[in-house]
Amino acid sequence: MSKAIVVFSGGQDSTTCLLWALKRYDEVETITFSYNQRHKQEIEVAKKISKDFGVKNQVIDASVINELTVNALTRDMDIDVDNDTGLPNTFVPGRNILFLTLASVVAYQRKADTIVTGVCETDFSGYPDCRNEFVRALEPALQLGLDKNITIETPLMWLNKAETWELAANLGHLKYVVNNTLTCYNGVIGQGCGECPACKLRRKGLEEFIQKHPKEVGLTTLVNTPFQQN
Repeated sequence: MSKAIVVFSGGQDSTTCLLWALKRYDEVETITFSYNQRHKQEIEVAKKISKDFGVKNQVIDASVINELTVNALTRDMDIDVDNDTGLPNTFVPGRNILFLTLASVVAYQRKADTIVTGVCETDFSGYPDCRNEFVRALEPALQLGLDKNITIETPLMWLNKAETWELAANLGHLKYVVNNTLTCYNGVIGQGCGECPACKLRRKGLEEFIQKHPKEVGLTTLVNTPFQQN
């Protein structure tokens, strides 16, 4: 029997990954990391979405990452670009290294052979730990360290946001993902605040998807409020 552990934040990407995993594995569980993120409600959103799809969710304390790094996702600071690195200050150094390592421990204990994560190299804001090269390098290290053939699946790695929306639609849950996921850096569920970088990227992708499939999507029924073109 195949089993997967989904690294799950309750956002658009990880929820699409959950839906993807539910189609492919006999058993699926989610793990959500608490690391003093600004939008702490993502933990409650992740719990609710997991429950909605009948999936067991575990919240894991990863707050040590907040003690070691200064960034706009865990501190009360304006979102900007770091002049030294050229990266958005929403980048949390080591986050995916830690998350995937902890996920591999959970997979080992739960006798799962797969970890599913929503990292993406197409719309990744330059985060180095979202690159395919990083994932492919970490995977064999985890296998060696655990002496277990646990694989890391990245179904969104080469998809842009419009294609991720299309995947959610193909999986039969587009409206659910639009209305119930939390991507917004300011913690606004669904369409979000509309101003932060995460919301702008999400909305741009949705606009592109709708333009590609105008006859398949009823805008007034797709979202709770009428969709406004920017």
